[in-house]
Amino acid sequence: MALYEHVVISRQDISPQQAEALNDTLKALIEQGGGSVAKIEYWGLRNLTYRIKKNRKGHYSLLAIDAPAAAVQEMERQLSINEDVLRYMTVRVEELDLELSPILARRDRDRDRPRDENFQA
Repeated sequence: MALYEHVVISRQDISPQQAEALNDTLKALIEQGGGSVAKIEYWGLRNLTYRIKKNRKGHYSLLAIDAPAAAVQEMERQLSINEDVLRYMTVRVEELDLELSPILARRDRDRDRPRDENFQA
């Protein structure tokens, strides 16, 4: 089976719970096709660089997938039908990176950093 990284951007007006449910649906599709999802990261609601279908923001998710090509094609077909999905991209990789992505690692690092009490914005 091949290894893939898959990023999905969904509409801004769905709730985070609905975005998580979309991730669960994608995981179920991959597992039905004989593959597995090694990691799912929900990056949250983020600004888009440019408008996509009249949206300025989108819910981002990253999936690390180990699946046959047919399962990935079926997942992409389902995403193209789904009205809540703005964009998706699947990239084949040599090995899966199961550590935190740089986006989540930076968020955790910023949260753990002590604040300077004398700094005024």
